[in-house]
Amino acid sequence: MGSESLLGKEIREVVRERSLPVRLVYIGAEQEEAGRITEEADEAVVITALDETNLVSADAVLLAGSSESSHKAWDLLAGHRETPVIDVSRTLEDIPSARLAAPLVDTADPHHENPSVIAHPAAIAIAMCLGRLAEFKVRRSLVEIFEPASERGQAGIDELHQQTLKLFQFKGLPKEVYDEQLAFNLLARLGTEANPQLEQIEQSVERHLASLLAAGKVPMPSLRLMQAPVFHGYSFSLWVEFETAPTKENLAMALLAEDTAPNNAAVAGQNGITVGDIRADRNVPRAYWIWMVADNLRLTAENALQMLETVCPG
Repeated sequence: MGSESLLGKEIREVVRERSLPVRLVYIGAEQEEAGRITEEADEAVVITALDETNLVSADAVLLAGSSESSHKAWDLLAGHRETPVIDVSRTLEDIPSARLAAPLVDTADPHHENPSVIAHPAAIAIAMCLGRLAEFKVRRSLVEIFEPASERGQAGIDELHQQTLKLFQFKGLPKEVYDEQLAFNLLARLGTEANPQLEQIEQSVERHLASLLAAGKVPMPSLRLMQAPVFHGYSFSLWVEFETAPTKENLAMALLAEDTAPNNAAVAGQNGITVGDIRADRNVPRAYWIWMVADNLRLTAENALQMLETVCPG
């Protein structure tokens, strides 16, 4: 559901790229989407209505639409809780039976709890990176997170695009999404009318990361989230202090790091995380700075489809 959203399109792309044995049926996240025609592998596909019949006929339901449509779909499935629901919109996590899921990080048996809520991609990326460092005994760490416009869906991308164009035209800027100028700017806080606020997203990332690091092999880092004027892809600046200083070469091997500094634009469509530009802290002997980037949409889609294989092994 929500096949026309950025996340929905990314899931479709991964299924197509990997030739996965999955037949996707598109259900409209909004009422006006029902009956629309979209393209899939050069074929026209009709988006069906969001109703109980279309939902219960599926082996599993992936929710990639709006918060309202995700809650509506969950309510429609009230009498069919045996149907696995995978929520990539992250709007059902307050439901008592919900389980946070990130198969790329946590391979524990999900016990088929329903719904499965895919963790925030920033939390997944940080957990993957810190997990690779567990062998070096991390003492403490902090992470600066630079969020792309695509985390707010097509509306976020469109507003950044329009702001950029109108700045060159010396016209007023649209501010419905960020309530602030984001184009050519870096924001530590959005305007008061923006929803959600960066602090709320930061808390969500922190909550999800704490769950993913619950095993205790790596201590919880300090986090700071900022809105970056980029369309796509997360960037992370990590500072990590170890109990005993590892060599830069050993760190690079554990992190599968690149020799160059990766950037968010270059990793579009790539799986997992990409790490590079590891630097020793000149003022703290046992600490390193680490640069990491990840395609936020691809990372979410990867975890959603791995979760699908778990709940529908057949």
